[in-house]
Amino acid sequence: MNGSVVLTWIEAIRPKTLIASIAPVMIGVSLTISDGFFDLYPSLATLIAAVLIQIGTNLANDYYDFVRGADNEGRIGPRRVSQAGLISPIKVKQAMILSLGTAFLFGIYLVAVGGWVIALIGLVSILCAVGYTAGPFALAYNGLGDVFVFAFFGPIAVAGTYWVQTNVLSHDAILAGIGIGALTTMILVVNNMRDVNTDKLAGKNTLVVRMGLRASRLEYVALLIIGLVIPYIGVAEFDWPSTSLFSSLVFLFAVSPTRIILCTSDPKILMLALPSTARLVGFYAFSLSLGLLVG
Repeated sequence: MNGSVVLTWIEAIRPKTLIASIAPVMIGVSLTISDGFFDLYPSLATLIAAVLIQIGTNLANDYYDFVRGADNEGRIGPRRVSQAGLISPIKVKQAMILSLGTAFLFGIYLVAVGGWVIALIGLVSILCAVGYTAGPFALAYNGLGDVFVFAFFGPIAVAGTYWVQTNVLSHDAILAGIGIGALTTMILVVNNMRDVNTDKLAGKNTLVVRMGLRASRLEYVALLIIGLVIPYIGVAEFDWPSTSLFSSLVFLFAVSPTRIILCTSDPKILMLALPSTARLVGFYAFSLSLGLLVG
């Protein structure tokens, strides 16, 4: 496999998006450390499985959006390898199966550690990874993508990470998950705002298509506010250390993308809000995790 092929496959898995799966595991692990329950191997296995499931989801989106016509020559945004003809769709599908199958193998170990709760989370996660854009009731095509991202990259991921090391349902892990889940959903909102016109034509009824751009702007701001408020609730209700409030500095990273979201509907300009929104998710996860550990 030559270098250009490797770079194309790296492009296919969309590494810049993987912060969405890394962030909740990072926060969950930080909570277990601060509570004195940290276990290295379940932590690593959880991280690897989460990243593999997201890679599988990205590849599934690449394949199924192309097959269903949502990705076409009119699409504006980072190129998809199936639509661009860089990798054959069948190979993308095979890579998706490989990624999710490998995640399943790590899941076997996690089930042995965490029991039936982890089995349920893992199976539903893998099913939704494919069902996000595939099947007769694809989540992304029926306005449920935001719900999926919020839940599985938020409270389910953080609380699941905590559970696999403690067998305890942690209420503050759920709270922390709500915060990171809200911010991660902002990435999807920007993505769907950019693609709203091509999605309409393809019959991909995302929440943005259903609600319109004005309501989607309000959703973006509301999700940001939720993320900002959560650490204060954690300090007040769950005795989180005050250092966890450093995460509220994420608003500095939010100024630029929020201005873009509120002021334009041009897909090419909305593209600029994607990397900055992803960066604020990364900063929030890092600063909240560090704040929990330092405290």
